[in-house]
Amino acid sequence: MTNIQDITSVMSPAEKRATYSLAAVYALRMLGLFIILPVLSLFATQLEDATPALIGLAMGIYGLPQVLLQIPFGLMSDRFGRKKIIIIGLLMFFAGSVLAALSTSIYGVLAGRALQGAGAVSSAIMALVADLTQEAHRTKAMAAIGASIGASFGIGITAGPVIAEWGGVHSVFALTAVLTLLAIATVLFVVPNATKTKLHRDAEFVPTQMSEALKNADLLRLNYGIFTLHMILMALFVVVPTLMRSAGLSAGHDWQVYLPVFATSMAVAIPFIIIAEKKRKMKPVFLGAIALLAIAELGLQQFHQNLIEIIAFLWLFFCGFNLLEATLPSLVSKTAPADLKGTAMGAYSSSQFMGLFLGGGLGGWFNGQYGESAVFIFCACAALSWLVVAFAMRPPRYWSNLLISLDNLAKQDAQPFLDELMGVAGVQEVRPHFEEAVAYLKVDNQQLDSSRLQQLIAQYTHSPN
Repeated sequence: MTNIQDITSVMSPAEKRATYSLAAVYALRMLGLFIILPVLSLFATQLEDATPALIGLAMGIYGLPQVLLQIPFGLMSDRFGRKKIIIIGLLMFFAGSVLAALSTSIYGVLAGRALQGAGAVSSAIMALVADLTQEAHRTKAMAAIGASIGASFGIGITAGPVIAEWGGVHSVFALTAVLTLLAIATVLFVVPNATKTKLHRDAEFVPTQMSEALKNADLLRLNYGIFTLHMILMALFVVVPTLMRSAGLSAGHDWQVYLPVFATSMAVAIPFIIIAEKKRKMKPVFLGAIALLAIAELGLQQFHQNLIEIIAFLWLFFCGFNLLEATLPSLVSKTAPADLKGTAMGAYSSSQFMGLFLGGGLGGWFNGQYGESAVFIFCACAALSWLVVAFAMRPPRYWSNLLISLDNLAKQDAQPFLDELMGVAGVQEVRPHFEEAVAYLKVDNQQLDSSRLQQLIAQYTHSPN
């Protein structure tokens, strides 16, 4: 019986189970991060020893251990097993949530948030997704996880204020602990066990490739971008919740701002995302979104006394933020060579968490030293610096990643197969790794001759009868 990989096939039931259950684990964990964003600065003032600088640090400290530990956790999962490392990380996140929930001082919350961040299992989850899905379905699986992160952000910033008003910030941390237990149960009882573990260059950080990633100027610009975006986001949440309350927003009604702001700004961003991808206008749309961040921050600096004006500029900010949050990972995927994607995304994620850390710390410090206006000026300057850096970005290649298994490719057929692959319309780049039995391709989907590609795969990589 022959076994031919089909690049146009749908996921198997086992792959769907693996993808959606791990997306749920990722979302539950990220929800624990996002749900605290709109409430911690409001309620932390009730904690012992709280100062604006320490409140900001408590919001951002989560990011520092993520930077330090996410890559080591991923490497340890290669050696000790994905599920073991994921559960250990989730237990650390749970312990941090419990510590923060029981703390009455800002220092206890700081310690709890740092312990939460030490549960850095993102890279291990991505590696397990790769273990449990066929090469042809890997991109779809990663997209499902990306969608789950976006959903958890919207739910988190909407639900956080409601829960905090009911039971205080401690109840938010307590809920985070419960969600983490649900994530652990999902890993133990729902996520399938991988039959084999191997290196996936599209999903994992590879230390030997780090120098190549750091030499790529376009990838460095994108890393600076995600760093700046999340630094601004965290600094914004250090001051905006308190400003809205001071401007007359009733306690417990915060969700009535965050829900419509997030939903409508997403509705506005989606058409521009489509234009950027389908019409191949990525760079102008990208630059416009960065400019929108700067305009929103300057507007908040000038007009943060009136609630309607705060909401208007907050909406403007999220129009830019949602667009950039969606397009940045896509740009990394387009820019990185096909077999460098995992390492590029590891550096990208580290930059993101460093931005969260510095955004909280610097936002709190500026707020304590110079007031809210200084925070917005700082954020506007950061956005403008990103705009300058992004202007030098080359227009992206509109190429997608495609993986082909080489498990059944005979040694004598390797070079002829690769030569014919490069002759297929729409195939732009082929990077084979025979030791891993996979070829990493860059393809232009608007030009790709899928039938010819499938014909070659069937010809060269089918199992013997």
